[in-house]
Amino acid sequence: MTAALVFSAALTGCSADADADADADADDAALAEPGSRATAPVGTEPAPTPAPETSAEFLALAKQAMAAQEGWRFSVKGSEELVAQGQKSGATYSAQVHRTTGEPWALHSVGSSRSSKGVIESEELYVVDGVGYVKEGDAAWRHGPLSDPEIAGKVEDPVAALDTFEEYGDAVSLTATDQRIELRVRTAPAALPAVRDQGVVRKALRELAPTLEQLRAGGVTAPESAITVERAEETLVLNSATHQVTSHTFRCVLRIPYGTGSIRYGQAVTERTSGPSERAVVLPEGVG
Repeated sequence: MTAALVFSAALTGCSADADADADADADDAALAEPGSRATAPVGTEPAPTPAPETSAEFLALAKQAMAAQEGWRFSVKGSEELVAQGQKSGATYSAQVHRTTGEPWALHSVGSSRSSKGVIESEELYVVDGVGYVKEGDAAWRHGPLSDPEIAGKVEDPVAALDTFEEYGDAVSLTATDQRIELRVRTAPAALPAVRDQGVVRKALRELAPTLEQLRAGGVTAPESAITVERAEETLVLNSATHQVTSHTFRCVLRIPYGTGSIRYGQAVTERTSGPSERAVVLPEGVG
């Protein structure tokens, strides 16, 4: 989520049953009849599938569970905030998202943001064939690749978060109960140079990028190496029975030196699964 922030004064087998001669050995019978198939003794059941134990195993099951539907609906709520010299500037955001699971996947989001000054602005987003198309308020549609931080920051996608958590690898912690499976990645507070190679910190920097650009235009000159990461955390929750994604949350807090103090940037966004969807996502005419 990236909402526009104003820097004012301070600134997701068949087990076949076969009749066999009760007095004949099964292996001999199979050899004597070329067309016959070796079968398990009557009453034998296949060995149960081992229960998942690692984060990688749970992520694999979650991918299968989400791919089993044509698409999904998600609700999104988030917030961003800048605090400098006692002054706050921020925005809250909410949206409804439809996301297909086929290849290539597509996404459509409709939402709105509300600034700390009470200004409400609508926002609509399409992602089709790897390109994001964004319309904010009365502005014209603009588009760009998902590699563009300003475009990527608009995309809330819990299904893609499964790939992200796979990339995090051993950094993922796992908590499994009868009710839920929780996968989490977090970093301890540290100066940016010490943790910037961590995946969740790189994501925080991507989210910060558009706001940092605004701050630069407002006179903030501190280099990235001077930024402090107070918090960077991402959580993925799965249903323990179905392994479907139930929620995905990202939070970060960073401090940027400014004058004799610092500017505090914070973001928190949560996507929750509303249910499956069969709706197709198609880019309308005139967009792009």
